[in-house]
Amino acid sequence: MKRNIWGLNLQELETWVVGNGFPRFRAKQLRDYLYKRHIFHFDEMTQFSQKMRDWLKENGQIDKPVIISRAQSDDEKTIKLLLKLKDGSLVETVCMCHHYGNSICVSTQVGCAMGCIFCASTRKGLERNLTAGEILAQMYAFKELYDIPFHSIVLMGAGEPLTNYKEVLHFIHLANDPELLNISYRNITISTCGIVPQIYRLADENIPITLAISLHAPNDRIRNVLVPISKNFRIKDVVSAAEYYFKKTKRRVTFEYILIKDMNASVENAKELCRLIGKMPCHINLIPINSTEHIKLYPPEWKEIKRFQDILLKKGKETTVRKQMGDEIQAACGQLKRRYLNSVT
Repeated sequence: MKRNIWGLNLQELETWVVGNGFPRFRAKQLRDYLYKRHIFHFDEMTQFSQKMRDWLKENGQIDKPVIISRAQSDDEKTIKLLLKLKDGSLVETVCMCHHYGNSICVSTQVGCAMGCIFCASTRKGLERNLTAGEILAQMYAFKELYDIPFHSIVLMGAGEPLTNYKEVLHFIHLANDPELLNISYRNITISTCGIVPQIYRLADENIPITLAISLHAPNDRIRNVLVPISKNFRIKDVVSAAEYYFKKTKRRVTFEYILIKDMNASVENAKELCRLIGKMPCHINLIPINSTEHIKLYPPEWKEIKRFQDILLKKGKETTVRKQMGDEIQAACGQLKRRYLNSVT
């Protein structure tokens, strides 16, 4: 059986190459062909002897996804790709161009088991986890198409990163590798629905990445409706885990809060959210819901959003309202995939 070498780090490549009788330095050359020179055909790796190229063709393969759809916003600041993996699975990834640089949003699973009512990627549940190489390939899809530099990564696409812990952590180390993407840990953000045991585990890794928690409600009653997985983790336990993460890593946690009209955006909801968080240093990111034909939920009026934010600010909570990007290309999780599937069925 051929070995898929895409997504292997230098140590893994060395083990494979040396274990089959070739010099150790060939592993570094192979890594550079893959991640620096973007050469994916073994016959084109001319630094290797014919014997090694033949061995690579016989024993190795490079599983890269195929881009089957792309969309770009009118202002050219958001680009979304739909990728087909080797097994036919579809995943989405988005590039957002900010004033400080390009941020790539990657998916960590095919589908999602969390069941959030506002997310299109959870409609058919979880199909499978992505490997570290499949997550990394989403970054390289943009690199090969547009040859753009990356400033940051957000693991906020389809899937719950902390239920694919091993592969996600491997991906983060690959992205940080100076010989691959060289993304600072501080410029990597993991977004989670609040898988409490894994938040503690991640804190103990002692890696200075940013943690974003999809809170979306000030109490369990509302949160259990919006984020069904939260029935397994009480909201106060999620906030306690966030406090532990801050104390252990000295990295301020971001609480993501989707604002939905008539559900979680009232004055009392804002006050209750302040009481829940208490004095914990954090950032609250308010996100007016991105309504589409797939999701019959709607954002509050702007005056309601501003009123909600003002209450938080007066209580000393650092709060911003996220700028909506890519609405016209359906840039939210799962939307481009659903549109594509509808077009071919």
